[in-house]
Amino acid sequence: MERPAHPQTAPGTRPRARDLGIVIGTTAPGPLDAITDVPGVRVGHTTVRRPTGVHSGVTAVVPAAVAPHTPLPAGVFTGNGYGKLIGTTQLAELGTLETPVLLTSTLSAFRVADALVGWMLERPGCEQVLSLNPVVGECNDGFLSDIRARPVHEEHVRAALDTASGGPVAEGCVGAGTGTVALGFKAGIGTASRTPELEGRRCTVGVLVQANFGGTLRVLGRTVTPGALGLRARDPAPRAETGSCMIVVATDAPLDARQLTRVARRAVFALARSGAAYSHGSGDYAVAFGTRPDAGAPVADAALGPLFEAVLDGVEEAVLNSLLAATTTTGFDGRTVPALPADRLLAALTAPAVPPAPGSGPRPAP
Repeated sequence: MERPAHPQTAPGTRPRARDLGIVIGTTAPGPLDAITDVPGVRVGHTTVRRPTGVHSGVTAVVPAAVAPHTPLPAGVFTGNGYGKLIGTTQLAELGTLETPVLLTSTLSAFRVADALVGWMLERPGCEQVLSLNPVVGECNDGFLSDIRARPVHEEHVRAALDTASGGPVAEGCVGAGTGTVALGFKAGIGTASRTPELEGRRCTVGVLVQANFGGTLRVLGRTVTPGALGLRARDPAPRAETGSCMIVVATDAPLDARQLTRVARRAVFALARSGAAYSHGSGDYAVAFGTRPDAGAPVADAALGPLFEAVLDGVEEAVLNSLLAATTTTGFDGRTVPALPADRLLAALTAPAVPPAPGSGPRPAP
């Protein structure tokens, strides 16, 4: 991890972590520092807003040519299972992904799954399909959005799927991240990528997060709270025991389903670096898939270290990007959640560390 330099960003734009000089790890990112750096991976968002009551949406991660007759190797890991990850049992049992991965709001997840099934059945080559396993994850955006309205409908799902594209990925208050809150700040969608070398071959791994979890933000080892940045809380934060995080990992490395499950574990472990509390009411999940169903012999397990490290670094950066890209939002019942101000964050990270007061440390054991 490197100390941040002064930002060099265009006026009016919200900087990402690297724009601020916050560099996590030593492995280089892809050109976009996004999950779409992985060849064949596209992302689409539909944002659903009805101010000030509804701040919600859907995000689609769409691998090229994924279908029941051409499933991709995949793994899933549950850090804390207080969530509704639709399709997880078959994904874990067979180690294959046969639909895009969609993210949305908790009570909209079931409508989204049904819409995804309808969209898939219309794909070329799926005319005779009689069984399909949609994979849909969710976070509870009910602190800022009228979650009981279930505002995400079939047309929103189809729009996210049909407009999914490569290139830069919109972050922050978009799609499934429109109403999410994490670590005391307004959060949302974040993404990052890395290009580790495995057995002499350069590969790409990309991550996308839907951040909505409790805990205390940590950046470059520093604890960062809204109060420390001079932000006065206008409303109580979400209860500490609530919140979730959905993580999607994509890679073009030749891995089998068992290895991708190991990758998914590291993605959930990485949330601890950002300060996640993994609380009772948190649904912390990762789905990892490979984009090459015919990749041949998988990488040796002993060679996976650089990939594991790349995933840890990528998830940590993606969470921070989700916070930096988000904007202060007033939502359901007039509640307001502040954005993470980049200038104040940078000042806090470059300020000298304050030593603890005398006598404030732990007492020796009797």
